[in-house]
Amino acid sequence: MKQIVVLTGAGMSAESGIKTFRDDDGLWRSHRFEDLATPEAWQRNPQLVLDFYNERRKQLFEVAPNAGHIALAKLENSFDVQIVTQNVDDLHERAGSKNVLHLHGELKKVRSTTNPSLVYTMDHWELKLGDVCAEGGQLRPHIVWFGEAVPNIGQAISLVKKADLLLVIGTSLQVYPAASLIGYAPHGVPVVLIDPKASPATHHLNLRIIRQTAAVGVPAFVDELLHNLPA
Repeated sequence: MKQIVVLTGAGMSAESGIKTFRDDDGLWRSHRFEDLATPEAWQRNPQLVLDFYNERRKQLFEVAPNAGHIALAKLENSFDVQIVTQNVDDLHERAGSKNVLHLHGELKKVRSTTNPSLVYTMDHWELKLGDVCAEGGQLRPHIVWFGEAVPNIGQAISLVKKADLLLVIGTSLQVYPAASLIGYAPHGVPVVLIDPKASPATHHLNLRIIRQTAAVGVPAFVDELLHNLPA
């Protein structure tokens, strides 16, 4: 085994204190995504959208990677680990992971509404109306909203196609196109799903389910992999 591809969802970061979207107390229980995470919402009420993402960004500056993030970073000492994440936080990077592909954008980045190639990393939590790019265009969250294309999905598919092991952590496998990635794993390649509520709608023949949280299940599985390395 050489390349491990890791697909992570909201459950990966939940134990760091970051709210998920789809759980019983998730963000979509108290907010309508149509009001906060669509291009139409931005056009209709940009201040409301900024307020929502500012609060999430503020929280991100206050939390830290959990044991699951740290275990994945440790795995890079022995394997080629490629992380494909649906999360918009930077906890994988802060834990030390080197190869992280963000499918849905990055909360600590903003981009120009007039020139999407102008992307900036924020060192503070608040983005305001009137904050502009070098060309004078208003800045918006660097997030893939509902109804927008997912630019990195092609790269993610390419990674999964080359996987010797696909590790899926903390995702309901209900958000497309990310949920379709498991279908691109090569025939016979083992797929390990770590999630306490795992009930995948897949009949993958080489699927192993570990019904534990990321902070518990991932370190245990990583230790198992490392223990089984050839001497």
